Amino acid sequence: MSGLIEGLPDAVVIRCLARVPFHLHPKLELVSRSWREAIRSAELFKARQEVNATEEFICVCAYDPDNLWQVYDPQHDLWITLPVLPSNIRHLAHFGVVCAAGKLFVLGGGSDAVDPLTGDQDGCFSTDEVWSYDPVTREWTLRASMIVPRAMFACCVLDGKILVAGGFTNCRKSISKAEIYDPEKDTWLSIPDLHYTHNSACTGVVIEGKVHILHKGLSNVQVLENIKQGWTVHEYSWLQGPMAVVKGKLYIMSHGQICKQERDSNKLIVSASEFRRRIDFAMIGLGDDIYIIGGVIGPDRLNCDIKSTSDVDVLTLGNERLVWRRVAPMTRCRGTILGCTQLRI
Repeated sequence: MSGLIEGLPDAVVIRCLARVPFHLHPKLELVSRSWREAIRSAELFKARQEVNATEEFICVCAYDPDNLWQVYDPQHDLWITLPVLPSNIRHLAHFGVVCAAGKLFVLGGGSDAVDPLTGDQDGCFSTDEVWSYDPVTREWTLRASMIVPRAMFACCVLDGKILVAGGFTNCRKSISKAEIYDPEKDTWLSIPDLHYTHNSACTGVVIEGKVHILHKGLSNVQVLENIKQGWTVHEYSWLQGPMAVVKGKLYIMSHGQICKQERDSNKLIVSASEFRRRIDFAMIGLGDDIYIIGGVIGPDRLNCDIKSTSDVDVLTLGNERLVWRRVAPMTRCRGTILGCTQLRI
């Protein structure tokens, strides 16, 4: 990488290029081979942080197409399609997904494909595979495997490291095992087990620097503040439903309403009755916004059809008048959302 612009030091050019929006990078690569090397360099992405030009995106994977991820750019209201995840597992589902160290990580899960003749599951139930996508090189890489294969488990980021807990190793065995991954060292370590398991999928959220593990149908929440001290169990009786964390606060969609969930109480924020027929969507927070992405629209009394959707609806919590608005739909993905997370580039 040399001589990017005649008469200017490369370091200066890199800091200029760092201010160019991410979605325009493919066009900049067409200028020359040296520009392509610069656009795909770690130096450029370091410069983006130094000049405060990083951008936030939402990464989404749906059942259709198979193993394809798209990235939503909220500043420019457009979708970017990533290379297909090169896993040998067809219709990878029930995985964990987070972003850490500037990369997208897809962990574990199993095949959601079915045999068209028998209707039986067609593939492995759970895997220990871990994949990362690097937006610098725009490539998927197979990382160190988890210690325990798992699907339908809790997965979140704590202090820059990826924590996974619970889930299932096969269709009948839930597990309490937990482990933590260092993305810089590419290593896994076991941490204290959960106190209990349950015959339902679990999910994890980080609130106030603590990991909270919730099982569907249970009022108890298992909390991890310090790895050495292990998990504690609390009776919070939180609402059940899709969740999103916005500005460190937890919001839950329950019975056609969005509520702000505190430790011992909840507060109604806005109606979400328009989503009552919509299932298997993603709900995620980004900035001041709550996003409802994709899913399946079920039948009602007047319409028996089931329709996959690529629609995206947004609620800005900072507005004086809370109104849902529609933004650009997904261009490739549609239907049941299998994974959704934030990415800062």
